[in-house]
Amino acid sequence: MVIDIHVHTTPKRTMPWPGRDNCFATPWELIEMYDHAGIDKGVLLPCTNPDNVPVIQSNEEIFAVWEKYPDRFIPFCNIDPRQCHNTPDADLGYMLSYYKDIGCRGIGEVCCNLYFDDPRVENLFDHVEKADIPLTFHIAAQDGGTYGLIDDLGLPRFEQQIQKHPDLVWLCHSQPWWSHISGDVNEDNWAGYPNEPVVEGGRVVELMRKYPNVIGDLSAGSGYNAVSRDPEFGYWFMAELQDQLCFGTDVCAPPNRENVLVNLLNFMSDALAEDKISQEVYDKICHKNAERILKF
Repeated sequence: MVIDIHVHTTPKRTMPWPGRDNCFATPWELIEMYDHAGIDKGVLLPCTNPDNVPVIQSNEEIFAVWEKYPDRFIPFCNIDPRQCHNTPDADLGYMLSYYKDIGCRGIGEVCCNLYFDDPRVENLFDHVEKADIPLTFHIAAQDGGTYGLIDDLGLPRFEQQIQKHPDLVWLCHSQPWWSHISGDVNEDNWAGYPNEPVVEGGRVVELMRKYPNVIGDLSAGSGYNAVSRDPEFGYWFMAELQDQLCFGTDVCAPPNRENVLVNLLNFMSDALAEDKISQEVYDKICHKNAERILKF
C-alpha cells in the first residue's frame, strides 16, 4: 500500500499557468500515473487560496472527484482565513464541521501569504484544532511575490503556533521547511533546494523530536531533496523519525510525473532493497502513518 499525502487535481482542463501550457492533472491522468508508479491512493488538496493559482478551486470540485473515484482519492477541504468577512473572530468552525461531516479528512494545502501569527491565521488554527483534523501548509520566506504562510529563518513563528495548538497535527511542506533539515541553512538558501551534505542541528529534526504532532510531508522536490541530498543522513532521518513522516508527490501537472512522482518512491525502494531502511520504516512512511493521521 502506498498513499500519496499531497496531490492536486482539477475535474477538467482549466486556464494554464502563466508562461506554461499546462495546468493541474485531471483525475484520470493522476490515476494513470498512480497505476504506473504503484501508488494506491492520493490525498486531494484543493487550492482555494488566491495567492498561488490563476484559477481558484472550490472544495466541492475536489469532493466531486472523490465521489467519482472513492477507491483512489481521499478529500481534504481548504478554507482561507480571510473568509467570512476577513476578521480574526470569523466562525470558520461552521465550515470545517460541514466538510468533515461529508467526508473531509483534513485541511490544506493552506497557501495564503499571511504571517503564521496573523490573528486571522491563528483563528483558522484554533478552529482546525477543535475540528480534530490535520492541516497541510506551505511556508513562505517573504511577504508578497510568493505564496504560503510567512515565517522567519529558524521558523520561530511556526514553533509559537505549535505551542499554542498542541493538539493540532501539522503536515509540514515546502522549501523553507525542508531546507531547515540542515543546521547551516541561511538567508540565501532557505527558500530553495540546498544540495550540500546535511549539517547536524537542523530545525526540522529539532522540531519533530520535540513535538510528535509535527509531521514531515515528503512531497515535491523539496521533500525528496531533503532525504536524498545526503543519502546516509536521509536513511538515518527516515529511521529516526519513522512515525512522523509521510510519502507524497505534489504532482501538479502531467510533466511532473518523472521528477516528483517516482523519485522519492524509487529512493525509498532502493533503500529498502539495500537494507538501508527496514520494511517497518518503509511501510510507516508509505501508508501506515497516513492511515493513522487520517483516521482510517
